[in-house]
Amino acid sequence: MNSDLIKMRRRQTGITLVELMVALAIGSFLMIGTVQIYNQSRQAFVVNESIARVQETAQFAMDTIEADLRMASNWGRNSRGLAVEGRAIAGDANPISLATVPVLCGDDWATNLGIPIDGSDNGYTLACGGVDGEDPNSDVVTVRRASVNPVVPLAGKLQIQTTRIQGQIFENGLIPNSFSPADSTTHDLMVTSYYVAPTSGLIAGVPTLRRQRLTAGPAIVDEEVAPGVENLQLQFGIDIDQDNTVDRYVNPGDPIYDPQAAGYVPGARVITARVWMLVRGIIAEPGVQDSTNYSPGNQPLGVINDNFRRMLVSKTILLRNART
Repeated sequence: MNSDLIKMRRRQTGITLVELMVALAIGSFLMIGTVQIYNQSRQAFVVNESIARVQETAQFAMDTIEADLRMASNWGRNSRGLAVEGRAIAGDANPISLATVPVLCGDDWATNLGIPIDGSDNGYTLACGGVDGEDPNSDVVTVRRASVNPVVPLAGKLQIQTTRIQGQIFENGLIPNSFSPADSTTHDLMVTSYYVAPTSGLIAGVPTLRRQRLTAGPAIVDEEVAPGVENLQLQFGIDIDQDNTVDRYVNPGDPIYDPQAAGYVPGARVITARVWMLVRGIIAEPGVQDSTNYSPGNQPLGVINDNFRRMLVSKTILLRNART
């Protein structure tokens, strides 16, 4: 064998034990750092995802209520509920003897158009019970209005025929004789009551925003809106002197805006609504400890002290049709 080749092979030796240990130490250090970065990124993703889900629920629930509140007191061609014939009046919830007015939620729930926005403070007072119960610490808000766009007269629905100065409720699909189709329009009557139930029909054990809604039939259906809403609070901004500014805020059910109540102030109108919603995550999160002292509206909820992520959101909504 060539002597030069033998010498070359003798010079080709492997790495030493020390070199191997150094390489393993460097590789392990890099691997540990990579795993830590991955875990931190994963934890940040989970937290951001949880926050986004709570924010999404809050936004959807608020948008749903806001769409109704903004249109309260819209009766088609006018915004005066007291000018609509067939509305509930003192002692008579059905003065023109409509055949099928749903009374499950109360005799005047569907026809009390003199109060386009109403509710109850920290309690559920509707005659129709919630499907999965009701939260005793939340408010209930009822919104009455007409559909924005005109519709075709249809039997089996409570509808309103309106002109610029008056209106009438009807249900038989026949426009009332006192109205001409040329100078009046037909609109569906829309009545909705929002409340909080202690558990969801979709996700057991999760509180949820629900609503009682007037539908065709006429009938009342109970619908789930947004699982995760834990508390709902409202206050109504009242204009007393008809200058389109809020003179005071009151809680739902205050007699100041009810034309049939002894404490009614003539001309008082609800023109804004402050809404608070406490929204929580669907599942408990390890490492989360909610120690916030919550006090939405006039309801002190205190420190809940559990492992759910929460967000308290609020908004003041202008009732565009209530202004003179």
